[in-house]
Amino acid sequence: MHPKHILIINGHPTKDSYCQALSEAYALSAKKNGHEVRMLNLYDLNFDPNFKNGYSKKETPVPDILKAQEFISWAHHLVLVHPVWWGSVPALLKGFFDATLLPGFAFKYKKDSVWWDKLLTGRTAHIIYTSDTPVWVYKYFFGQPSVSQIKRRTLQFCGINKVKVTGIGPIRKSKEAFRRNWLKKIGELGLKAA
Repeated sequence: MHPKHILIINGHPTKDSYCQALSEAYALSAKKNGHEVRMLNLYDLNFDPNFKNGYSKKETPVPDILKAQEFISWAHHLVLVHPVWWGSVPALLKGFFDATLLPGFAFKYKKDSVWWDKLLTGRTAHIIYTSDTPVWVYKYFFGQPSVSQIKRRTLQFCGINKVKVTGIGPIRKSKEAFRRNWLKKIGELGLKAA
């Protein structure tokens, strides 16, 4: 296995969350297997997640978003860790996508066309989400809206087509043994890092 550049994006807005522990478990195992790992904890970044002007007014991204774009460009493999809130991603993670995956960086619309160029091709990704709903209920009864949003409408829109998904739940009222077991499983995914 060739060493990879791995970027882990922790989309939980709270420090010391279970998502942070999952991110660190993945990172530790990936590093042990010779991969180079960088982590972005979104709660540490200084940016406005409310993308007020949308794409109507081109603005230079703030330094932390420029750093995030640099890390994404560097990465071969992205790992996105987030909780599911109201069936979707936390506002901070959605705001991060809005502020970071800009035209000219992540995609580029073709002139006089409804089509676009995908500028992040060649990368792979893994979505790891936590939910208070059992994973099978979230998947089969609700259709995994956060997964569809990130996988199909965000990553694949930008050219990252090979995307794996791991759901963990229910988290609320889960036992310590359940959480420890999932930390071990996520560590094993970090060893494979594919």
